[in-house]
Amino acid sequence: MPAQYHISLPDPSKARGNDPDLSFHSQGAAGFAEELQDALRSGTLFERWKAKQADPDAVEPQWGVTDPDATVTGEQKDLRINLVATTRIDSDVFKQRLRLLAGSHWELRDVR
Repeated sequence: MPAQYHISLPDPSKARGNDPDLSFHSQGAAGFAEELQDALRSGTLFERWKAKQADPDAVEPQWGVTDPDATVTGEQKDLRINLVATTRIDSDVFKQRLRLLAGSHWELRDVR
């Protein structure tokens, strides 16, 4: 059964990971939602991250899992952006993808 993650980006302009090649590039709610949804549905973000590792062949395959049915919606509330992601991807992998995209500038509000 898929989990539903409620994420908040309190300051969207800071929601960037340490590596610009892997980070969010969007400014608005729809763009953030689209980028996160792509990171969950496809292996593109994982493959870019894996290629940057010292020994890409040693990366555990579990980190590359995808969910082609994942959905993400986004809305602007005052200055923050709220995202709701519905996916079968395990929470550790989900959080790793968010850290790549947003660094530490996100909050997990709820999981259902």
